[in-house]
Amino acid sequence: MVNFNNRTSNGMKKIVTHSGNFHTDEVFACAVLSILHDGNVEIARSREREVWVTGDYVVDVGGVYDAEVGRFDHHQEGGAGRRENGIPYSSLGLVWKHYGGQLCGSTEAARRIDEKLVQPVDAGDNGISLFTLTSLKIFPSLLHHTVTAFRPTWKEENIHKISFDAGFAQAMEVAKKIISREIIIACDQLEGEAIVSEIYHKSEDKRIIVIDGQHPWEWILTQYLEPLYVVKPDHENGGRWKVKAVRKNVDSFESRKLLPLAWAGKRDEELVAITGVLDARFCHNLRFIAGANNKEGALKLARIAVAA
Repeated sequence: MVNFNNRTSNGMKKIVTHSGNFHTDEVFACAVLSILHDGNVEIARSREREVWVTGDYVVDVGGVYDAEVGRFDHHQEGGAGRRENGIPYSSLGLVWKHYGGQLCGSTEAARRIDEKLVQPVDAGDNGISLFTLTSLKIFPSLLHHTVTAFRPTWKEENIHKISFDAGFAQAMEVAKKIISREIIIACDQLEGEAIVSEIYHKSEDKRIIVIDGQHPWEWILTQYLEPLYVVKPDHENGGRWKVKAVRKNVDSFESRKLLPLAWAGKRDEELVAITGVLDARFCHNLRFIAGANNKEGALKLARIAVAA
């Protein structure tokens, strides 16, 4: 259990991190703890030991990792551990490791957020690059750049007297919004995938999966061997339906089975003539998607494609 003996006088939890320049890991770590306590936290930024001992949590400073007493630093000799893939923990990863599941209400949602958001931050803070630049030599915009944009410039600091503490507070509010959204996204994704999984198991022909809503299906259907096509509403063209090829895996654009070659790039009357489906509207030139005026038309296209 975390030691809450050092609560502030108003009952808020005190989070201590280092002063001066701020970084993505402690900004997001403090944001996670703030969400955990519904915003009832006080942030103290200091490099003084006298201040550290007053914190319910001490993040990214202090040289101690001990979740039992709310200490989450990774700068001590030997660090604070690594994941199985070799990425070391930063203060964000340590905090998320202990409280991510509690915040999400799901260990799987927390795992996905760790993979999507937390691990890239941890890697960057520990000097590990996750990509190489192409010949274009353009550096991608990262979460790190979003956070550091709140650091005051030399002019803001020296002339306008904008402090790093003020910048930290602004960055932390943005971090809270990002984390909150990622939790919603991950949990809704899991719920939607469970619905699609149930649809798959109930489908008579598991090569064609009919989804009446906008549920996430891309990953979950790659976990099953049979699905070739998904038939679903086209929310960008109200009332119409579409057929989409299932990918071999979510990291590839390669489809398990492309739509027939004769359909490529065809539209309206030309596609109707080729398919015999009166409601057919189009087939993409790359043959991974086709559209029809209604569900019945899309189903007919899918069945023809399966048999082709």
